[in-house]
Amino acid sequence: MDIVWTLMKWPAIACLVLPGLLVYLGLHIVRRGVIFVDLALAQVATLGTCVCLMLGHDIHDVHTFYWSVAFTLGGAFLFAFTRTRHETRVPQEALIGVVYVVAAAAAIVFLSRTPEGNEELKRTLVGDILTVNSGEILKTIGLFAVIAVVHLIFRKRFLQISFHPEQTETLTWSIRWWDFLFYALFGAAVTSFVQIGGVLLVFSYLIVPALCGNLLARSLGWMLATGWAIAVLGGAGGLFASYQLDLPAGAAIVCTLGLLLIVTFVVSLGRRPGLDVRR
Repeated sequence: MDIVWTLMKWPAIACLVLPGLLVYLGLHIVRRGVIFVDLALAQVATLGTCVCLMLGHDIHDVHTFYWSVAFTLGGAFLFAFTRTRHETRVPQEALIGVVYVVAAAAAIVFLSRTPEGNEELKRTLVGDILTVNSGEILKTIGLFAVIAVVHLIFRKRFLQISFHPEQTETLTWSIRWWDFLFYALFGAAVTSFVQIGGVLLVFSYLIVPALCGNLLARSLGWMLATGWAIAVLGGAGGLFASYQLDLPAGAAIVCTLGLLLIVTFVVSLGRRPGLDVRR
């Protein structure tokens, strides 16, 4: 039992604590209608990691993190200043898709020039959450706490841009710079978690709980509560399945979250249309 606790303690802490911020950010992304921006930013962050690996740095070097952050900030700038509030002939989702595909292809090219390219490619996708150490988890928790404080201070503007974009038409402050700040904070969170759990896990923690919250609730508070519950169930269930069935932990958590989304969708079919949990 002591061996199991020693092996699972920090992965469990990562899966129970860190998704708290990811669920909140996921609600913003779902409401903005740019679902794949998190996948694209995660892949851009991974591209920065791959460039650093090709240059001979280790995946745990501080240089690798800085390269990933720099690439992510570039992606945040691009997405913030290409966002439009009106229909255009080239929707932003198309640009996001192109960024993801090109970043993924470039990552494969760069990893092909490293001695352990195939292994690193697999790691960027599904991560290796069972091997994370306490230092990585505590550093990420600290970063997430700073991001959460910034969101708390400027919550009115972030929420207005994401949840009530029609009200921003008459505002005098620059929407694009606030968008850039949002995507920069978002990218920092994604970059940090990708190094722990990989691209697929960060996408799943951002989107699946947020979709479940939207299916079952109407108010932001209940969406958050529902999303957090789904994230905890998915993380705990995935780690349990990983231990019992000897499965890759990251992939098991992603599949568990997928099953929870199916169950949530079925449950939502039995609810009255337009039911507002605030009542």
